[in-house]
Amino acid sequence: MNTKSLKVLEYYKIKDKIKEYTHTTAGKDIIEKLEPYTNMYEVREHLQETNEALLLLSKKGSAPFEGIYDVRDAISRASKGACLMPTQLLRIAQMLRCARLFQNYVGSKGGETSRVLEDICIGIVPIKKLEDEIFIAIIGDDEISDRASSLLFNLRKSLKEKNSSVKEKVNSLVRSNAKYLQESLYTIRGDRYVIPVKIEHKSSVPGIVHDQSSSGATLFIEPMSLVNLNNEIKEIMLKEKAEVERILAELSYKIYENINIVDSNANIVWELDFIFAKAKYAIEINAIIPSVNDEGVIDIIEARHPLIDPKVVVPSNIYLGRGFTSLVITGPNTGGKTVTLKTVGLIQLMAMSGILIPARDGSVVSFFNEIFADIGDEQSIEQSLSTFSSHMTNIVNIIEKADKKTLALFDELGAGTDPTEGAALAVSILENLRSRGTKVVATTHYSELKGYALKTTGVENASVEFNVDTLSPTYRLIIGVPGKSNAFEISKRLGLPDYIIKNARENISSETLEFEELVQSLQEKSIKAEKDARTAEGLKLEASKLKDKYQEKLYKLENIRENAMYEAQREAKMLVRNAKEESDVILKNMRELEKLGFPSEARQMLEEERMKIKDKLESLDKHVQKNNEDLGEKLKTVKEGQEVYLPSLDQKVIVISKPDSRGEVQVQAGIMKINVKVDDLRKSKVTQEEKKKAKINKRELKLNLRNVSTSVDLRGMDAQEAVYTVDKYLDDAYLGGLKEVTIIHGKGTGVLRNTITDMLKRHGHSKAYRLGNYGEGGSGVTVVELK
Repeated sequence: MNTKSLKVLEYYKIKDKIKEYTHTTAGKDIIEKLEPYTNMYEVREHLQETNEALLLLSKKGSAPFEGIYDVRDAISRASKGACLMPTQLLRIAQMLRCARLFQNYVGSKGGETSRVLEDICIGIVPIKKLEDEIFIAIIGDDEISDRASSLLFNLRKSLKEKNSSVKEKVNSLVRSNAKYLQESLYTIRGDRYVIPVKIEHKSSVPGIVHDQSSSGATLFIEPMSLVNLNNEIKEIMLKEKAEVERILAELSYKIYENINIVDSNANIVWELDFIFAKAKYAIEINAIIPSVNDEGVIDIIEARHPLIDPKVVVPSNIYLGRGFTSLVITGPNTGGKTVTLKTVGLIQLMAMSGILIPARDGSVVSFFNEIFADIGDEQSIEQSLSTFSSHMTNIVNIIEKADKKTLALFDELGAGTDPTEGAALAVSILENLRSRGTKVVATTHYSELKGYALKTTGVENASVEFNVDTLSPTYRLIIGVPGKSNAFEISKRLGLPDYIIKNARENISSETLEFEELVQSLQEKSIKAEKDARTAEGLKLEASKLKDKYQEKLYKLENIRENAMYEAQREAKMLVRNAKEESDVILKNMRELEKLGFPSEARQMLEEERMKIKDKLESLDKHVQKNNEDLGEKLKTVKEGQEVYLPSLDQKVIVISKPDSRGEVQVQAGIMKINVKVDDLRKSKVTQEEKKKAKINKRELKLNLRNVSTSVDLRGMDAQEAVYTVDKYLDDAYLGGLKEVTIIHGKGTGVLRNTITDMLKRHGHSKAYRLGNYGEGGSGVTVVELK
């Protein structure tokens, strides 16, 4: 991607915004190197990873980045076998802990999977043993724990005892030599205990002089009776220092032994830091994940420029690539034409870089090999280039490289020269690019380009709306209608006399006036048609989602019933088999007893018991057979593509071949293809009785939905449970025809309220929402207006 377009479209400002959300310099460095990806697969994967991170943040809260630092320098030193400082070791351990915690954070437990993030985290290799050893040994940036080794514990214990002894001794010396001392206290010089002796009494306190006061009146003397004790303390301190160095060297060596794992884990953590920074930025701008195609189709719903204050930015619906490949935008100055142009380009660059875009769900972007932008006045005094020359230099470069995989953006195409020649040149440039299949968005003031767009296939007019009543632009983009000058209306409202305006009208041809009136009429109709089409599309999408949702629920209910019947059948078979085995054993024992000899009456009684057992087993067999028939009718014939039930797998399968000579067919069960006998297959259908029950249930559902409560209470729930409850409640309320509902979350810390607010931003049934007013519950409730 050419750097000029990235600069002109302010792509680097977006990267600076994302950097604010990283935890490490390594994450910032990845963002610094970020550029639009060069193939559609990468674009989709990186958009997906950002969306997965966004969902995890909304469901599970903050990612486990606590205490993380950029430890690339420490890892580099460890890879060379160097001994690391306590701070470096501690930060590496914190990085390893962060990597290990991410495996649990990203992993799914029965919920939606984070496919891309889970694939990234597969590369994480936990080395908790090393992590724990470091945390046990080091308790601060420069503090080694007594538990680091038994020797260190013993040395520090001994040092404490020696210090206690020497303090007692030196205090005794201070008291006995008080008359010779400057002050009745002791001090330390060079790790050795000394007392401050007046210089005139130095001979009265025999010992080693270690220091002298700045005035020269005091000597710091180590009494001879303390020398041995101080030597012992010094010796223990040297041993302690050596033990600390040994512990640090040992831990550093263990990192060296696992350097590949440590380095790999660190790189994954930096990548995750980068991904979650994108996700946090997406939350800030209320962004969504768009669909991506390589056909040049762009359809961005309610696009917002990410660098404009969300409170004042005006959303625009921008689309091209289906019915037309070139869009010509006209309208007054300061009306928002250039902002629209930059919004298209910047949103495309963001999406191609794996950054979610500020728009509504259902938006579509395209993958382009190049995006060119000729925007702004770039006249150069040094190069003696006028505004026109500067623009033309850029356009020459675009003409040389543009193809059907290119998006070209032109601001005031053909401006800066004679209007007649400029308009003709602009038309020629647009026509050339259109013939190549290049996707073009251009702004202009030339009326000739409006006519060109009206009569040329594949080129469409657009305009930025202007409110004549307020004499100000609305900044809304209207596609399908060329811009109207509104010069007469504006002049009239500003007080220009009517006779001057009338004279001006007479100087314009009737065809031109009719054209302007036609433009105004088209504009009004287009606004209404676009609004109706978007509303219809949204309702259609919601209806489709609801249909799919309830069809899936019905299908699951049918499967549950069939599974339950099959389980009962299998259990019954097992009982019969066990009963038969037990009866065989009993009969065998009875025959053995007969051989020993019994009277005729005993033999008759045995025979009667034998017949009872036989009758009972036959009855069980018949019962099992009857239950087996309940699973479905046996199939006499089958055909390819037929859905049938296979009891042995307890699931529905699709027949994909005709029966062979052995009476077997091949069936598709999920991703498996297996051969089974036709006799083992059962007809899978819903009975008339179940159909009646389903109708009754639907009627009951409608009746129940009419009685849906106008509020739902979430107090006492955690965030995940609350989101699930509200989602289900909004579905019921929507189907029940409620227009406004109240969600009671309480005031508390505000966490539950924020979670619900984030959910409502993206929920399909939410039209608008607000905190409760006085008398409604205030900030303890959120009132939602449903679509």
